[in-house]
Amino acid sequence: MSNASLSPLPSADRPDVTARLRDALLGASFTADGLLELLGAPAYAALSRSETVPALRATRGDTPLELLVRLFLLQQLVPHARVADVLPVDACLESGWLDRAGDDEVAATVDVRPYGGPGGEDWFIVSDLGCAVGGAGGIGNHAEGVVLGVGGASTTLAGLTVRTPVSAALDLGTGSGIQALHAAAHATRVTATDVNPRALHIAALTLALSGAPAADLREGSLYEPVADDETYDLIVSNPPFVISPGARLTYRDGGMGGDDLCRSLVQQTGERLNEGGFAHFLANWQHVEGEEWTDRLRSWVPRGCDAWIVQREVQDVTQYAELWLRDAGDHRGDPADYQARYDAWLDEFEARKVKAVGFGWITLRRTGAAEPSVVAEEWPHPVEQPLGETVRAHFDRVDYLRSHDDAALLEAHFTLSGEVVQEQVGLPGAEDPEHVVLRQNRGMRRATRVDTVGAGFAGVCDGTMSAGRILDAIAQLVGEDPVALRDRTPAQIRLLVEQGFLEPA
Repeated sequence: MSNASLSPLPSADRPDVTARLRDALLGASFTADGLLELLGAPAYAALSRSETVPALRATRGDTPLELLVRLFLLQQLVPHARVADVLPVDACLESGWLDRAGDDEVAATVDVRPYGGPGGEDWFIVSDLGCAVGGAGGIGNHAEGVVLGVGGASTTLAGLTVRTPVSAALDLGTGSGIQALHAAAHATRVTATDVNPRALHIAALTLALSGAPAADLREGSLYEPVADDETYDLIVSNPPFVISPGARLTYRDGGMGGDDLCRSLVQQTGERLNEGGFAHFLANWQHVEGEEWTDRLRSWVPRGCDAWIVQREVQDVTQYAELWLRDAGDHRGDPADYQARYDAWLDEFEARKVKAVGFGWITLRRTGAAEPSVVAEEWPHPVEQPLGETVRAHFDRVDYLRSHDDAALLEAHFTLSGEVVQEQVGLPGAEDPEHVVLRQNRGMRRATRVDTVGAGFAGVCDGTMSAGRILDAIAQLVGEDPVALRDRTPAQIRLLVEQGFLEPA
């Protein structure tokens, strides 16, 4: 399909109407909290799964909030006279937020979804009809230039991003403007790019309707619209990372072969980052026969950057193809077309010797260190969002460990991080556990095995004694040579610091 199947968009040049519309939405409690209270948790959660029946049942009344949910989220026609009691209806019709349907009803031209900001802000995400609910798996069409609303990927990226005040932020592939909206809360200047001009228009609507400052919106792919001498303190991107044969859908298919789009994006970022600046990406990458995925991703990291790469999920090529065929609705079409498209995906993977596809996060930080740190790991387990502070702390620990050799570690003081628990595993009745596990209940929620010395060391770290003195005391308790213990333990201390179990006092 082409853009011709998409509705005309509201005007982005009527700030007076947008401000009045925003005031009316807030006045009716059309907010994230208001939605949750009206719908209840089950119906609210069902919306994210693209299921609208519970929400339709919960909005059969005649309150202003129920009317707005039906209009802007559920794509229902509503009476013109009733809308006039809630919204500046004539101005919304004139500027294109609403459209007439018959003699006495109106319809929304775009979806508007309430979205709670991290500081309690009441924001609104604008997207194409049918795309505010459920993200890519939503209830609307999948026309070529369609612009999606809030999905799991966009909220994941927003939660990962380090939120410190910065001068300049860049959102690559802004879509409906979610990342630009978040950045506007802590960046003096926000630039947002997208290859799809419709997305830039919708991003402008999102920012305006949310009461946020306007961004510098530029059309083009990735870094193309950015001048060579422009650099940023923060770069974020939820790019069209799907590894697919061809580029059917702008919002998801990058149009480059394999994982080249994600690789190019990461490799080109180093020269765009200011010293100490962060870049955060979601990405897919190929698992190629005869190659470790970690080696593949390490080769992407630009010079002069620390990196933290986390693989969250791996799918074999059949699972991956089926996921994105369902995303496009191909499973509901002609079976022969579905089979042909499925074959095309598998042909592409076979030609590239791809056996699986990984999904995860990539964070870069510009550094002046002689030897940048590149950590690539697999962590498919539940984590605690938002993770931005956890990400920032990871790179702080990288700096600390880089500047402390083993001798300095033994002179240092540490404290046990908050909400760390110890688990002992062994046979019932055994005198000693087979192994001891330290587990975090916050952030990445890591678990790591330690020996009895490591567990004892972590347990008494309260910042009052140096690491070396603690080891000397443990050596005396267990009857071990203190020099030998000091020699072999720093590696374990370093790991506990690196993973966030211990913090420098």
